[in-house]
Amino acid sequence: MKEWFLYLLRCADGTLYTGVTTGLGRRVEEHNAGRGSRYTASRRPVWLIGAWRFDSRAAAQRAEARLRRLPRQEKERLALAGDPFLDGPYCGPQAQT
Repeated sequence: MKEWFLYLLRCADGTLYTGVTTGLGRRVEEHNAGRGSRYTASRRPVWLIGAWRFDSRAAAQRAEARLRRLPRQEKERLALAGDPFLDGPYCGPQAQT
């Protein structure tokens, strides 16, 4: 079974972006190359500030929907504290796989 990651990026303009992927390092590189998403393409560079590991795409996407509804301060707190989110353990920026 493939691991899925929910990730949180800080864009150059200070905004936050969230997404899901199976290749965390590759996806951050895509965002920084302008191929990751239309939103981040004009807000480069981006920095990974938090990531959480999930067992399935469905679980990662459910977590992403919940994370997007949180206030900005709570998103940043979760990432900086390294807290788990829903059933996903924190794997942080250092775990770019």
